[in-house]
Amino acid sequence: MRYKAMDERGRKHTGEIEAANATDLETRLARLGLDLITFREGKSRRTLGTGRVRRGDLVGFCFHMEQLMTAGVPVIEGLATLRDSAGNPRLREVLAGMVESVEGGETLSGAMREHPRVFGDVFVNLVRAGELSGRVGEVLGSLNEHLKWQNEQMSLMRRLLMYPAIAGTVVMLVVFFLMAYLVPQLVSFIEGMGRELPAHTRVLILVSDAFVAYWYLVLAAPFVMFALVHAVCRASPVAAYALDDFKLRTWLIGPVMKRIILARFAGSFALLYASGITVLECIRICEGIAGNRAVAEATRQAGRKIAEGASISAGFEATGLFSPLVLRMLRLGESTGGLDTALLNVSRYYNRGVTESMEQLQAMLGPTITLALGAVLFWVIVSVLGPIYDLITAIGV
Repeated sequence: MRYKAMDERGRKHTGEIEAANATDLETRLARLGLDLITFREGKSRRTLGTGRVRRGDLVGFCFHMEQLMTAGVPVIEGLATLRDSAGNPRLREVLAGMVESVEGGETLSGAMREHPRVFGDVFVNLVRAGELSGRVGEVLGSLNEHLKWQNEQMSLMRRLLMYPAIAGTVVMLVVFFLMAYLVPQLVSFIEGMGRELPAHTRVLILVSDAFVAYWYLVLAAPFVMFALVHAVCRASPVAAYALDDFKLRTWLIGPVMKRIILARFAGSFALLYASGITVLECIRICEGIAGNRAVAEATRQAGRKIAEGASISAGFEATGLFSPLVLRMLRLGESTGGLDTALLNVSRYYNRGVTESMEQLQAMLGPTITLALGAVLFWVIVSVLGPIYDLITAIGV
C-alpha cells in the first residue's frame, strides 16, 4: 500500500509498505513512529525491503544483533531496538515486519524467510541452524564476517569488469573520432592527387565513409547487442547457460571470474557445513549463490553423484571445475574429519589466486590496449601518408 503519514515533528512522509488492510497499515506505521494520513492500494504487492537494503546494512544488523543476543536481550527486543535505530527506511520497514512476525510466534529465521530478497538462502538457513543448536549469536558473528568477505569479493568483481570496460570505451571513442572526423578531412586531399590508391587506403576510406554515413548505428550497436543478448538469455535457458559458460572461458577475464565464483562457493559451503547443515542441503543452497548457470549446473551434478553414494571430493572432481590441488585438500579434509576447515582453505586458495590474477590482468591489459590503439593509428598513418610519399617520390624522379 502507498501511504502518506506524519511523524511526531509534523513532517510528512510518503512511501510503500506491505499491509493486509488499513488497520494493519496503521499498526505498522505506528511502529515506525508515524501517524497515517491517507493511503491507497498499490498496483502490486511487493516484499518488504526489496532492492534497497545494502550489504553494509546487513553487516551492521548482524553485528548489533549478535551483541544484543550475547548480552541476553530477547530476540523481539533486539529487533525492536534495531528497528528504532535503523538509518535505512527500507530496513526499518523490514525489521518492523520481523518484529510483528516474531510476536505472532514465528522464529527469527522464519521472520527472515518472509523477506527473501533481503535475507538470502544462506542467511536464513544459517540462522535456522543456529536456532536448532542454540548458537544464534555465534552464527550471526560468522555471518558478519562472511558478509564483509562478500563485499571484498564484489569489489574485486567490479575492478575486474570496470577496467576493461573503461579502457575499451576509450579506444572505441578514439577510433570513432579518427574515422568520423580526422580521416574524412584527409581523404579529400588524398583523392585529389589523382593517383591510384593502395588497397589498405581504399579500405580505410570505406570504413571512414561507413562511420560518417551510419555514425548513429555505430554508437547504438553496443547497446543494441547488449539488449539483444539479454533478451535472448531471458527467453532461452540454453542461451543463458552458453553465455555463462563463455564468460568462464573468456581470455584473461574468464579465469579470474571463475576463481571469484569458486571462492564464494567454497566460503559459503564451509560456513553452512560448519553450522551443521547437511552436505546435500549445502550444495542446493550454494547452487543459487553461484551467480553463474554453468557453475550452478556443475554443482547440481556433483550433488547428484554425492546423493548416489560418491564422496564429496569425487563429486566435485566430476564437475571439472576444481584443480587437482583443491581436490587433494578436500580428500584430506574428508579423511581427517575437517571438511569445513578444508573448504575454508579452498576459499583462501582461490582468494589468493584472484589477487594474483588481478595484478597480472591489469599488467597485461594496459599493453594490450596500447597495442590495439597503436595498430589502428599505424593503419591510419600508413594509409594516409603512403600515397603522399609515393607522390613525392614520383615527382622527385
